[in-house]
Amino acid sequence: MGWLTARRPEIGSRTASVLVALWIMALCNRTFWAMAYEAFGGFTAGFLTFGLSVSLLLTALIISFSVKYAFKPFAVFLILVSAVASYFTDTFGTIINEQMIDSAMTTNAREAGALISGRYLTHVALYGVLPVLLLFWVRVRHETLGRKTIGNLKLLVPMLALTGVMVWLNLGTYIVTIRANDRMTQTLNPAAPLSAAWNYGVSSFTTANVVAAPIGQDAKKGPVIAAAPRPVVTVIVAGETARAMNFSLNGYERKTNPQLEKLDIVNFPNVTSCGTDTATSLPCMFSQFRREDYSNAKGKAFEGLLDVFRYAGIPSVWYDNNTGSKGVADRVFYVPLMDSKDPALCPDNECRDEIFLQPLREELQKTKESKVIVLHQIGSHGPAYFRRYGADLATFKPDCRSTDLPKCSLEEVRNAYDNSILATDDFLAKVIKLLAEQDSAVSSALLYVSDHGESLGENGIYLHGAPYNFAPEQQTHVPMISWFSPSYSALTGLDRACLAKLPANAYSHDNLFHTALGMMNVETSVYDAGLDIFRSCRLKGNS
Repeated sequence: MGWLTARRPEIGSRTASVLVALWIMALCNRTFWAMAYEAFGGFTAGFLTFGLSVSLLLTALIISFSVKYAFKPFAVFLILVSAVASYFTDTFGTIINEQMIDSAMTTNAREAGALISGRYLTHVALYGVLPVLLLFWVRVRHETLGRKTIGNLKLLVPMLALTGVMVWLNLGTYIVTIRANDRMTQTLNPAAPLSAAWNYGVSSFTTANVVAAPIGQDAKKGPVIAAAPRPVVTVIVAGETARAMNFSLNGYERKTNPQLEKLDIVNFPNVTSCGTDTATSLPCMFSQFRREDYSNAKGKAFEGLLDVFRYAGIPSVWYDNNTGSKGVADRVFYVPLMDSKDPALCPDNECRDEIFLQPLREELQKTKESKVIVLHQIGSHGPAYFRRYGADLATFKPDCRSTDLPKCSLEEVRNAYDNSILATDDFLAKVIKLLAEQDSAVSSALLYVSDHGESLGENGIYLHGAPYNFAPEQQTHVPMISWFSPSYSALTGLDRACLAKLPANAYSHDNLFHTALGMMNVETSVYDAGLDIFRSCRLKGNS
């Protein structure tokens, strides 16, 4: 130890700043450089000057903080942020934006732990911990404040001047290229994740004490449900990470929906999501706002669908096997099931969606009044797809048995994912069977829609959460199905021939709020009949 201490090299603060900047730009921005190279068409003047400008700006920033006692903590922070962010960007193609940070802050330890693999630890150790240890080992020489200020300015002024000249000469090229390749700048480390964290912090602070404003206080039961001879129950299944293109109901070549295909369901093949992550899509699905009008702030500022049911005198219960309702169920009865200890249904402390079945059976058996039941699935949430199904549903093999998806072949990843879709098919079929068994006591309907889709390695992108404007279709095209019991169909006068025509239309999460109100015959000023999918097919209560 004494030998190491005695032989510690010494470098100036400006030299150390340049080395830190070079490390981050060269080793923690592989995706950024690859995207910039493609965007600018190779080693063009635009690519070279743009890359140099970005590198000079980062260097200038670090030099500005190269004061005693502040430099090393600041540099360590930048290195570690860049190392962690670059792992997810380089490995999964993930963009670290405000929505991703929101998702990370609202996830649970199990879900987060699935992302911590040997590859992750190795990456962070090499790109983050190693340079940090080297930085702490060397002695950074600092000058007096006056000499440091003069020395820094001698370097900063020409650096910033050169950057300004390059930007001015290539401004048109930069603007056109960045606008056409918005995703490129969102992979730049550490600027992108730090900017996202700042935006998330500001948004969280401004909405921290917001009390949701009531909506639909004029809601009441319509004549059909008010006069119903038995309780009317609508089950909303909020799916997780299911993409429409992997449903055989939608033409997928594999039989991933063998049970649903045999049931009298209505399948909607052309449905788009509100977001590409649960933290965005779930509250948006249950809000009155359309996707283009929705924001995280609006979601927190106003009550949602379940509150309107509450004002109409229709109770709701939310059963959860995911990471919470993201605020949707804050004012209704909430039942978390993800920490259940059933050894058969919850191996490895993660419950499969069959955990819903017994509580749902009991809920239906004790139902004496009309209500809404929400089942929030774990569905096909990755990267641990293999944990979403049992051995009896491991149809497609070999399946990826790792959370380190790039370690598996694309076919193995696809097999594991498709098995998880089989599990959702099995689960939904069992829910429908339960509802059908109770038809003499409860008139029931089911509406299933996934919150967002998933990328399975296409174009090097895995998982979900891409910024919506350039998210691949795999993350925004989601499955949706409905089912109605015989007594519900008779009660509401559903026209089966009309229902069969609906799948030809395009729908989105925008329809859920109003469709669910219509399914429960709720009359309120916030109901938009034009967004109610089934309104035209009901012969009764069409107001």
